[in-house]
Amino acid sequence: MTTSVHFTDWAHLSRKAIAGEAISEQEGLAVLEADNDDVLPLMQAAYTVRRHYFGKKVKLNMIINAKSGLCPEDCGYCSQSIVSTAPVKKYSMLDKETLLAGAREAMSRKAGTYCIVAAGKGPTDKELDQVVEAVKEIRETMPLKICACLGILKEEQAERLADAGVHRYNHNLNTSRANYPSITTTHTYDQRVETVGKVKTYGMSPCSGVIIGMGETNQEIVEMAYALRELDADSIPINFLNAIPGTPLENAGRTPAMKALKVLALFRFICPSKEIRVAGGREVNLRTLQPLSLYAANSLFVGDYLTTAGQEVTTDHQIIEDLGFEIEMCAL
Repeated sequence: MTTSVHFTDWAHLSRKAIAGEAISEQEGLAVLEADNDDVLPLMQAAYTVRRHYFGKKVKLNMIINAKSGLCPEDCGYCSQSIVSTAPVKKYSMLDKETLLAGAREAMSRKAGTYCIVAAGKGPTDKELDQVVEAVKEIRETMPLKICACLGILKEEQAERLADAGVHRYNHNLNTSRANYPSITTTHTYDQRVETVGKVKTYGMSPCSGVIIGMGETNQEIVEMAYALRELDADSIPINFLNAIPGTPLENAGRTPAMKALKVLALFRFICPSKEIRVAGGREVNLRTLQPLSLYAANSLFVGDYLTTAGQEVTTDHQIIEDLGFEIEMCAL
C-alpha cells in the first residue's frame, strides 16, 4: 500500500531543475506519493520550470496511422499486436498522396509536428521508400517538423530517413527495464535503447517516452524518467494507458487524474528543458483535469491517436486559449 510522503518545499525542486541539478530519487518518489492536497503547489513548482524553458508556448503534434493492424509484435497494450483481438482496421503502408493529405490536415489543426507512425517490428525497404518519398515532398512544400515512428531501425534505414529530411524519430521505452518482459517478449528494452542511439548518430532528434499504467511501481516510474534523462531524449511523450478491450491489458484500469498530474510534474523536474508531451490516453485518464496538465507539459497530441479517438481539436485550442497560453504555430 502506497503511503503519502510529507514534503512541502516543492519550489526547491523547481530551483534545482532550473539550475541543472538532478532531483534525487527520494525527491522523485515524494512527487509521486504526495498527498493530493499538495497537487496545486506541486503543479505551480513544475510550471515555474516549464515557464523558464518554454514560456507559455504549447507545441501541437498530429499522428497519422500509416500502417495498421498488421504487427507481429506481442505488446500487451497495443490493439494492433498479434495477440490482440480488438477490432481494428488492417491496411498496409499508406501511399504518398494519403501521407501528404495527412500533413495538410496537421497544418489545419495548427500542429507544428507531423508524426508518421507505422505498427511493426521495423520497416521493409518498400515501406521506407514510400515514407521517404512523402517526407521529401512535405519538406519541399510545408513548414512542418516531421517525426517518424517505424519501429527498430537498421543503420542504413536511419541514414535514409535523415537524408530525406526527417527531423525527429520516435521510439518509446514504454516502461522500465524490469517491467519490460511482462509487456512484450518479441523485442527487448535494449533494442529500443539502441534504436534511440542510432537516431542520434544520424542527426535526427530523439523522441522517446513512456506508457503509465502497465503495472509499474512508483520506483520504476522514477527510473523511467532518469533513463530518458540519460538518453537525452529531446521530446518525451507521456502516455497513460487506454486499456483497450481485446488486449492483454484490457483490465488494467485507468490512472487517477491526480496521479497523472504528479507523473507529469516528475518528468518536468527530471527532464526540465525537454519537450514533455501529454500523449495517448490523456482524455480518459486526466478527464476534466486536462488543462492542468499544461502547467507541467508543453506539448499535446491533437486529433485521434493510432486506433483510439482523441477529442475535438477545437476543444484543445480552447483549453490553450483559456489558460492564456499560445500555440507554437511553427516547430521548425
